[in-house]
Amino acid sequence: MTANELRSKYIEFFKSKNHVEISGKSLIPENDPSVLFTTAGMHPLVPYLMGEPHPEGKRLTDYQKCVRTGDIDEVGDPSHLTCFEMLGNWSLGDYFKKESIAFSYEFLTGAEWLNLDPRLLSVTVFAGDENAPRDEESASYWKAVGIPEDRIAYLPASDNWWAAGPTGPCGPDTEIFFWVGNGLPPAGSNKGTDSENWMEIWNNVFMEYNRIDGHTLVKLPKQNVDTGMGLERTTTILEGKKSVYLTEIFQPVIARIGELSGYVYGSDEAKDRSVRIIADHVRSAVFILGDQKGVVPSNVGAGYVLRRLIRRAVRHGKKLGIDKPFLTDLADTVIDNFKGPYPELEANADKVRTELAAEEKKFSDTLRKGEAEFEKLLPNLMKNPRKEIPGRVAFRLYDTFGFPIELTEELAAENGFSVDKDGFKEAEKKHQELSRTQNAGTFKGGLAEQSEITTKYHTATHLLHQALKNVLGDHVAQKGSNITADRMRFDFSHPVPMTKEEIRQVEDIVNEQIQRDLPVTMEIMDLEEAKKSGATALFGEKYESRVKVYTIGDFSKEVCGGPHVEHTGLIGTFKIQKEQSSSAGVRRIRAVIS
Repeated sequence: MTANELRSKYIEFFKSKNHVEISGKSLIPENDPSVLFTTAGMHPLVPYLMGEPHPEGKRLTDYQKCVRTGDIDEVGDPSHLTCFEMLGNWSLGDYFKKESIAFSYEFLTGAEWLNLDPRLLSVTVFAGDENAPRDEESASYWKAVGIPEDRIAYLPASDNWWAAGPTGPCGPDTEIFFWVGNGLPPAGSNKGTDSENWMEIWNNVFMEYNRIDGHTLVKLPKQNVDTGMGLERTTTILEGKKSVYLTEIFQPVIARIGELSGYVYGSDEAKDRSVRIIADHVRSAVFILGDQKGVVPSNVGAGYVLRRLIRRAVRHGKKLGIDKPFLTDLADTVIDNFKGPYPELEANADKVRTELAAEEKKFSDTLRKGEAEFEKLLPNLMKNPRKEIPGRVAFRLYDTFGFPIELTEELAAENGFSVDKDGFKEAEKKHQELSRTQNAGTFKGGLAEQSEITTKYHTATHLLHQALKNVLGDHVAQKGSNITADRMRFDFSHPVPMTKEEIRQVEDIVNEQIQRDLPVTMEIMDLEEAKKSGATALFGEKYESRVKVYTIGDFSKEVCGGPHVEHTGLIGTFKIQKEQSSSAGVRRIRAVIS
């Protein structure tokens, strides 16, 4: 079964169980500074998991592109991926454990669905601790559908407990695993007794409690189910492969890498690793650049992650002997393979090619500069009797010039030197610790930012958007926003810098609406009806057929998911701190409320 067939069957199955298909969202989270990218299928549904009613109802399903950046340096083995797809289904205060488990089992083993051998499945459930009981309820439902006792592993909270953060919604989860060992699994084998031969394919989270503090859990009045199935892993199983890179998801781009490099995949493990890195990183870069809110390479945030992916791919291309630009060629293969489920890739293909080509050239220039800097260092290095390049020097080449440590080692070896790798790692560690200190609080998790102050800021973006239209003209359109508990950042289309008078006018208009204490009301309606009613819908955003429309008195009307204050008088005093360029034709405002 191909990935496209799996994706379609999953949606078809849950629609047959009265779920409404919703569209996957952007890889770039809106109004959530806690993560750089959408990291899970549930991420765009955070407001609804926190209690907001969803316009499409209580049973939902979709497929969602995701990016996780915590282990970029680990990518290259047969299983790690930077960009991946999640198939998800949700119950927002509707069904709970029994139905969720029954649905999962039916889809996996049903003859008309995936038709997997039940003997090759095992599951895990929460073992219980001093805060919450052992999840015998989930275990009983697994037994009821046919999972034998010895295929159920009871694991601790570190394995089978999901939490939004130190406080807030949380609960046990149950994970589903497939046997990837030889033959049939022996009696008594499960994830708890043999983790190497059981691959996780599905996770059902049961948001059952609200954590008040470290020792106090109370039952939530409305319990939710959040599930996610990994499309790439499940495709690997369905195609009988040992690695996701051997499936039709990656084989087209791997074949093209072979044509460009002359290397046959499977001949040498070190080169195989380079092929996997290139395949993953180019695919990830294409998805990020081709997203409806795609970022571009830069030295900060999501743009920096994108730059790392592109440059790592280029470096491993050189290891395979590819000595000419090749990223746009591979990008065309990726776009052709995924334009069906993700039409935005084809729509933004020109941008993808342009940015990849520019970054590839820039990195080639960087490599030349790094080599030139190395040559400058040689006379002093020759005076070192140990014939060793200090780690701090190697790290400066890396940090200042973007020169990879592997290339420093290659140049060092050519000149009879070694590199102090331990010293390099120590310098890198100090740099990372400094970065973590500077960015403390940035990566707290997707549900952490639904606070009272961020709700005020979110409502203020609506007032700012309309005020900008009033002062500058109807060409103004929101191009992005980022909210923390300390400030708001708002990007909008406008060709020239705002004057001081225009900034003052916008600020005065926003504060006037706050002082009027306008009511904030919400109505659910069809998207086309919302547009006809005059509601602003953001360009590039993917909306459902039914949407929430928030109206602020007689001043503003926008399609939005929330959250919002009940009336503008709760917001406080609005102050613009800075207006500056964000990119060509896009301006950026930073503002605070007090």
